[in-house]
Amino acid sequence: MKIGVVKEIKDQENRVALTPAGAAALVQAGHTVYVEAGAGLGSGLPDAAYQVAGASVVTGEEAWEAELIVKVKEP
Repeated sequence: MKIGVVKEIKDQENRVALTPAGAAALVQAGHTVYVEAGAGLGSGLPDAAYQVAGASVVTGEEAWEAELIVKVKEP
């Protein structure tokens, strides 16, 4: 399954719905994980950490095209 992790857009919302460790677990289970560039920065998680975990760092538009979107807050 293609899973997209998108940036939170609400004011003062710095969390991200998936950590690099979570992304690694999903990749190991056979899923493809797309993380919007900068999605984890508010939580101190750089894009490079997601890439090391096996996720692809993409544009927001590309992340929203995934089959499943994970977010902290509603869109």
